[in-house]
Amino acid sequence: MAGPVLVAHAGEHVAVVTLNRPEARNAVDPALARALAQAVAETEADDAVRAVVLAGTGPVFCAGADLTVISAGGADDLWTPEGGFAGFVHAVRAKPWIAAVDGPALAGGCEIALACELIVAGEGASFGLPEVTRGLVAAAGGLYRLPRALPKAIALELILTGARLEAARAHALGLVNRLVPPGSARDEAVALATGIAGNAPLAVRESLAVARLAPDADEAGLRAASAAARARVQASEDYREGPRAFVEKRPPRWSGR
Repeated sequence: MAGPVLVAHAGEHVAVVTLNRPEARNAVDPALARALAQAVAETEADDAVRAVVLAGTGPVFCAGADLTVISAGGADDLWTPEGGFAGFVHAVRAKPWIAAVDGPALAGGCEIALACELIVAGEGASFGLPEVTRGLVAAAGGLYRLPRALPKAIALELILTGARLEAARAHALGLVNRLVPPGSARDEAVALATGIAGNAPLAVRESLAVARLAPDADEAGLRAASAAARARVQASEDYREGPRAFVEKRPPRWSGR
């Protein structure tokens, strides 16, 4: 029987991780949390993987926490020590993840999407943090990531009312990178990931690490982080390969070193 999380490959350098509990709207139970944490560990350790797509099986990306588990007193079992909720939202990741959202991404499902670097959404997708309507708190990053991703007033309205944000408006407001026809988010996310994976992997990882600091670090800290990233990239073989390939008018052959 297939597990709650599937890991496959789309081409040489892109992994596709799929939440696979469609009978439960891909809600997070303890088994899914553990399996997603393992998927993060596997893709991080695989040098061939340069970008990861996160999708869901069925018509719902993820409905968030499995409320049957919470009602039975098992909320803590939906978190892992390293990854936080779903084994993912606080996980340390060097590689970019792209959420491929077809259908609703609600509560913890929205927080999982927000924890990814990029979001591709089908036109029928929606996002929301309805925790307050159930006496809960969106404690898996949504309360601070949503106001960073959206205008403050819009984010606060969604947080305080529990209302949904439809994909078209999410795209117009900048939460969603690409808006595509229903059912095609995964394919578009793979195409986006493939484009990222075609770049020098070390340069991508170092650039992403500095960009992640931008909301919190001051100018001096960001300059220092940028300089350190530049020094590490300059010491790599890929730093020499990129200009050499340009001069020789050929595609670069990245080694990741």
